[in-house]
Amino acid sequence: MFLIRYFLSRSFLKSIFFISVFLIFLLFTLLIFLNVYTRNNQYIEVPNLVGKSTDQFDKKLSAMDLKYMVIDTANFNPNYSIGSVLNQEPNAGARVKGGRKIYLTLNSSDFKDVKLPKINGLTLRQARNVIESLGFTFGEIEYVDDIAYNVVISISSNSLLLSEGDFLKKTSTIDFKLGNGKK
Repeated sequence: MFLIRYFLSRSFLKSIFFISVFLIFLLFTLLIFLNVYTRNNQYIEVPNLVGKSTDQFDKKLSAMDLKYMVIDTANFNPNYSIGSVLNQEPNAGARVKGGRKIYLTLNSSDFKDVKLPKINGLTLRQARNVIESLGFTFGEIEYVDDIAYNVVISISSNSLLLSEGDFLKKTSTIDFKLGNGKK
């Protein structure tokens, strides 16, 4: 009985009222603080950096209050200049907050040299599979008199005769001399 009278007393109700007002004030203060601290509704649209050089994207990103980090240097892509951006994350057009890092993949400086395996004596189909799997480009075919039909007699690149163990840049074009089946 005493407890019920206390809950209905003026001092208890007054305390509950002040606590409620204080909690509501604290909640609104917290919401305003979070809005300001998280920069709510303040976005920057990420520019398209693909194909841009280091100097170009460095200036552009610093002017927009964005940072960048190079995460990888990919294999050489001849369609882009050396050191230019091949890929970016987040993608162009994405909306991000200021100070966000943009992760970039750059074009490497050059193709790797690849050691040539034994190709002489292989059939045309086998030789094509081997060179294309190594990253070379299949070039022209010239037939010469030899008893072995469609078998590789010799290979060359830029008119330079190649043999097993030679090193050649990836994506180089390899030309073939094949036997025509006549002696």
